[in-house]
Amino acid sequence: MGSGAQNFPYEVGEKLPASESKSPWSVHQGKKKATGQAVTVFALDVKASSDHKIQLAKSAIKRLKTLRHPNIVTYIDSLESDTLIYLVTEPVTPLEIYMADETSIKSDLAISWGIHQIAAGLSFLLNDCNLMHGNICMASIYVDVAGEWKLGGVEYVQPIEPPPGADVTDNSILPALQVYDPPEGRKYSKMNKKLQKWSADVWGLGCLIWEVFNGTLPRPASLKTVGKIPKSLLVHYGELVSANPRIRPNPTKFIENCRASGNYLDNAFVEANLFLSELQIKDPKEQKKFFSSLSSSVDTFPEPFCKHRILPQLINAFEFGAAGSAVLGPLFKVGKLLESEEYEKRIVPCVVKLFSSTDRATRIQLLQQLELFVQHLKPQVVDEQIFPHVALGFGDTVPAMREQTVKAMLLLTPKLSEKTINSHLLKHFAKLQMDQEAGIRTNTTVCLGKIACHLPPATRQKVLVSAFLRPFRDPFPPARTAGVMAFCVTSEFYPLKDVAARILPALCPLTVDPEKKVRDQTFKAVKLFIGKLEKASEDPESAMNTAADQSTADGSASSWTGWAVTSLTSKLYRGGAPAAAGAPGSATPPAEQAGPPPATGKPGTIRPGTKTQGTAKKTQNDGGGFGGGNWDTSDWGSLESSVQDPPPSHASAGGRDDGGWDTGDWGSMDAVSTGGPSKAELAKQKREERKQQRLLAMKEKRAAKGPSKLGGVKIQ
Repeated sequence: MGSGAQNFPYEVGEKLPASESKSPWSVHQGKKKATGQAVTVFALDVKASSDHKIQLAKSAIKRLKTLRHPNIVTYIDSLESDTLIYLVTEPVTPLEIYMADETSIKSDLAISWGIHQIAAGLSFLLNDCNLMHGNICMASIYVDVAGEWKLGGVEYVQPIEPPPGADVTDNSILPALQVYDPPEGRKYSKMNKKLQKWSADVWGLGCLIWEVFNGTLPRPASLKTVGKIPKSLLVHYGELVSANPRIRPNPTKFIENCRASGNYLDNAFVEANLFLSELQIKDPKEQKKFFSSLSSSVDTFPEPFCKHRILPQLINAFEFGAAGSAVLGPLFKVGKLLESEEYEKRIVPCVVKLFSSTDRATRIQLLQQLELFVQHLKPQVVDEQIFPHVALGFGDTVPAMREQTVKAMLLLTPKLSEKTINSHLLKHFAKLQMDQEAGIRTNTTVCLGKIACHLPPATRQKVLVSAFLRPFRDPFPPARTAGVMAFCVTSEFYPLKDVAARILPALCPLTVDPEKKVRDQTFKAVKLFIGKLEKASEDPESAMNTAADQSTADGSASSWTGWAVTSLTSKLYRGGAPAAAGAPGSATPPAEQAGPPPATGKPGTIRPGTKTQGTAKKTQNDGGGFGGGNWDTSDWGSLESSVQDPPPSHASAGGRDDGGWDTGDWGSMDAVSTGGPSKAELAKQKREERKQQRLLAMKEKRAAKGPSKLGGVKIQ
């Protein structure tokens, strides 16, 4: 090693098995000592090499320093000493090694874009720089980490027309490269009318295409046997290797011909890459259209391209472009290809920034796709940076935003702190149980039941019973069903005293609910809780030391999504299926006659054949898409409907203007549950007592005045 090599700031690593007969260099992996940044080192042992190879190496360094183009290998550093010559470039792999590796991405899409890139690089040299490459074959092509093909092997690059008096270096080719000589030779002469300045390099492009599909070219005559070259490329390949130099097209014309409809370069991958390369000059409308379409096609693209080329462009477009929420779809799809550490480094900062966006479309898309990236979000980031922005959606004026925010809590709650849950989340849920959208009220109960296992134990004891009792008075039947089923799936969290004193007494009136679905779930819940009490009575010690049995009712966790409803389904809801004709003692009302509970807010006696208040119109889709014949058994739905839900009925007994259901809070978070009546229930009892006292006083007063007279008739 020479004196200069000792201070060389790069480590020269493993040697790659590239053919050295077609190049003066040996190719090595390397890295920068200070940062560990990956590089490729082209090395030449001066003492073991001929003067011709040394001259070629020095010529390559000189030329590569001045060539800067996306389709040409990027120069980083070099070193020339009396013993070694080093050329440091971006990390690349020789194409001959890349194509021989079974794990390489060798799909038609990747190859088509690679051929396009080499042709574009040739066009730059020939048409823009007036330079001839002179060494186009597989041995001179390299592939970067993104799978992009790049021109290397610049040892023979020369001006097409050297200026008068210029030193013309000896750039005669190595013997192993003579197989790629065109029939007329490599040297271009302006006096030769048969030659174009691109004739020799375009012939080399034809040789490259043959080698890509068929392996190393053994002899020039093999070019006549097309082998595995795709049919859509054959015509254009034939022009490249024509014996008549004048027929060979300019590289720019070759690209244009191949991109024509139905030809080899006419595919979505080439189009996407070309659009990305010109992204900065595209109109915002064009950008949005492109990114929207990219979501459906990015799954078919080679993984390295997605990670190293498309992803940086997406992040850049998000930060500095005008594409807005259209970037999110492909961004999260490509993000799935990243390792967890890389995801947190590259995607999470974008996600955090996106949640602070004031654009409603962006926020809704984020919430809809939350499951794609939530596992990469750290609890502290969710609690401190994301939840404060998400929580704004609870009070949004657009129902779809409120609903998506509720659904997002299924994924975010496990990452929230106890303080955030108690001080913020549950307060929002209490308000949403009074939302004007019936679907949101129902789904809030569903969500609370699903996240109950993530609530602090003390919070569960103080909140759950009151929260799940509230829907029992909701005029929307699926909301009442959701409350019943919530008790079932959270049955393990209730003390026996609460079961006996609060839950069962509240469930019993629902056994005569106008809706059969509500009644069915209620009976299952009653059986479940009575079973718990019986077990405790038979074996008190076992009941104290073991968790309660899990529900086997339809409200079990496995069928939870069956309760979720949408704004649309809340409008189209119609009652349960009618009972079988002639069934004795049937208490099920006809489907078209089902409606909300009686105006008192308490389920009353059911009389088949009579209509109830608030009857919904029958629809053609048998319940407006409610699975199971009555209501939605699909996953969470969308509130994006132009129809507005009518607000809950305001007629209720006792002068209450609450739609027949509790509008009070869930009670103080600081109060300890005693298992007895809640404050709201005690207040209600007092109001009923005062009402009875007023009625009694009025009767006594009328009795004291004597019988009234109306039209000559005495009225007692």
